[in-house]
Amino acid sequence: MILQTVFIGLFGIAAIWFAVVVFRTHSMVRSALALLFSQAALGAMFLAMQAEFLGVLQIMMMATEMSIMAIFMVMFMMDPGGLGGMDMTHQKRGSQAAGVIGAFAALGVAFLAGWGSPAATVPGPQEQLRGLGLDLMERSMLIFETAGVTILAAMIAATAVALATRSATKQEGNDE
Repeated sequence: MILQTVFIGLFGIAAIWFAVVVFRTHSMVRSALALLFSQAALGAMFLAMQAEFLGVLQIMMMATEMSIMAIFMVMFMMDPGGLGGMDMTHQKRGSQAAGVIGAFAALGVAFLAGWGSPAATVPGPQEQLRGLGLDLMERSMLIFETAGVTILAAMIAATAVALATRSATKQEGNDE
């Protein structure tokens, strides 16, 4: 139990550190990778809490999402390597105020909410996973299928736009 708590704490600190790095770097690709590491640390926290399905799902989803995001940034950004020195923060005072207010609100909920007593009986990991699978395959299936097709269509459209823009740029270069 102590070792589990230590790992949860270490992964939590790593998640926060990489979340800060997202805004401290001058490269969109490095920011995407820092966000990937932050979310992977959250997945590792799930694994340390013995929520294996959620941990692996978090890591797989974020790895795919951040990889796609980095590829799109390289395709469409003017300076994806960050050599031009850009600022990753906008509306600094407002965002700092929102962050402080959000942190105090989260702490207030954590410490002041009536959480009740722990559950007397908890189903085993197999039964929890079975219940989650049934929920995903029954009630939430249409949502996941729609989201998957929408993401696939967006990826194909973005690639087609990038290819059309590239070929138009090549033709303009040949015309000159």
